[in-house]
Amino acid sequence: MSNFIISPKQGVPFVSVQMMAKIIKSYGVEQCLLKLVDALEQDFLRWDEFEKSSRYATHSKDGVIELMPISDGKMFACKYVNGHPINTQRDLQTVAAIGILSDVDTGYPILLTEMCLLTALRTAATSAMLAKQCAPKNAKTLAVIGNGAQCEFQALAMKAVMGITEVRLFDTDPEATKKAVENLSDSGLKVVACNSSDEAVEGAQIIITCTADKRNATVLKDELVKKGVCLIAIGGDCPGKTELDGNTMQRADRVIVEFEPQTRVEGEIQHQSEDFPVIEFHRILKGEEKARTSDDELVIFDGVGFASEDYTGLVFLRDLIKDQADYEILDMIPQQSNPKNLYSVINNT
Repeated sequence: MSNFIISPKQGVPFVSVQMMAKIIKSYGVEQCLLKLVDALEQDFLRWDEFEKSSRYATHSKDGVIELMPISDGKMFACKYVNGHPINTQRDLQTVAAIGILSDVDTGYPILLTEMCLLTALRTAATSAMLAKQCAPKNAKTLAVIGNGAQCEFQALAMKAVMGITEVRLFDTDPEATKKAVENLSDSGLKVVACNSSDEAVEGAQIIITCTADKRNATVLKDELVKKGVCLIAIGGDCPGKTELDGNTMQRADRVIVEFEPQTRVEGEIQHQSEDFPVIEFHRILKGEEKARTSDDELVIFDGVGFASEDYTGLVFLRDLIKDQADYEILDMIPQQSNPKNLYSVINNT
């Protein structure tokens, strides 16, 4: 396809996993991340234009399945996503995700896409967007605790946006760290594989925790989190699934969240009192609140992932494929000549 399909009667553009990978590789991972950060900032600045709600979730013993809807009145976006850490033992992805973008005026879908890769990009871009505001000045060293699917995207986002030069890695699974080291070998980063979280955070100004276990864990001991650090905790994203010591949260000078009602249920603050103070990130971008007042403060981002970020990612992809040929057209909506005569679709087959 040489031109992006706009008319709803022409079908629904679809981006598969292989198409998405080709698009990202052609455009460049770091370039995608930089553009996404810009787009995320613009959408967070118009936060009040979005019709927001916490995601719908259905929980099982080994995982969760979620729907994440949002609209700005012109377009509606929704992501179907799961989180099943046990899946790696089944040779399956922990996260399987698909996304849809629709025109509010007609209700017709205008894009259907895989969202495993796109979610990884938007999550990493969100972390980097937060770090732009919350990290101490001249931060050059990043620690990543949890070296699974998110790791490389997070490292490259911090390199592209923050100018990070060194990334220190630790995972309880040495093979995960080995994989990340190999994937980042040509990134231009100094990559250090560490034997413990203690070693990984040594000298790091930015720390990211992105582990997958569905349990209340402490992947980073309280005494390892020093003042002056920007701690981005993105692994705790549903009830009963957290990563940090409660004392670390109590010591923070500021705790920043996306959509407070959702984070109260899903984030690290689910273990804190109902009046535990937090700041929604859009207020920092708008200048209503400060991310930090000195480089000596401990700032924590309690990131659970919010639907507006998926909206941004879907619109970014829609615009990107306008000039690329890497999509298919799906025949998903009947297009008979008389819209009221649905039965004719069967008769004319």
